[in-house]
Amino acid sequence: MYSFKDQIALITGAGSGIGAALSQALAERGAQVICADLLPERAATVVAAIQQAGGTAYAVPLDVRDAEQVEALVKATVARHGRLDFMINNAGISVTGDARDLELAHWRQVLDVNLMGVVYGTHAAYQQMTSQGHGHIVNIASLAGLVPFPTNVPYATTKHAVVGLSLSLRAEAQDLGVRVSAVCPGFIQTNILVDTPVINLDRAKFMRNLPFTPLSPVHAAAQILRGIERNRAIIVFPGYARILWALHRLAALLLNPMHLKAIRDLRKFRGITPPQ
Repeated sequence: MYSFKDQIALITGAGSGIGAALSQALAERGAQVICADLLPERAATVVAAIQQAGGTAYAVPLDVRDAEQVEALVKATVARHGRLDFMINNAGISVTGDARDLELAHWRQVLDVNLMGVVYGTHAAYQQMTSQGHGHIVNIASLAGLVPFPTNVPYATTKHAVVGLSLSLRAEAQDLGVRVSAVCPGFIQTNILVDTPVINLDRAKFMRNLPFTPLSPVHAAAQILRGIERNRAIIVFPGYARILWALHRLAALLLNPMHLKAIRDLRKFRGITPPQ
């Protein structure tokens, strides 16, 4: 039986949404949780609720855009607890709008948090986990990392990258005792829906037209922990997200022969013999 009891879990973006719900769910299961957030007062509120319920947690300020801060926090966690069992890279932002209306500044903001923040957290945790011989890195991506997501192109770009990072590192890590998972949920009722800048759009009208009802963070946390228990490479939920992913994969499979022919033809033109 899988147990989270006494496991050391570091969670970024833990002050709200999925991060807060995961912090509370892990603490309920006996884990010791480090709640890291750019806004320490949010993390402190989550920690207070955990402690009031009898769990173990503490809050730390963290800007995931700062690689040195992330590395220092991982090292401080190990110095205090002797190891790091879970690194959950959850912090994320978005920007909504027609890509024609976006500025490069919008792209940089989303890339810095959603991609580089995950890279920094993954890199720091991976160095420690490979050294200790165990650990699980959980990167919160999105259904937008598996299928196209027009209206949120920078967000989808980063989430596709996070999925690729996670699956590639998972292949490298399996012989070193380290697990890596990417979490790809559909719409979740989090602050990202409230805080996301909307460019040249009426926020209220846009939110009313979301194609699916957002899932609660508590339900999301339960689904994520179930996936972690089963060591899933990609944790996808709810049902409509799995269906959309399956349909996209089916289309990709149908198109794959065309893509393969194109690259093989190009290699013939260049005189490169494909591997057998």
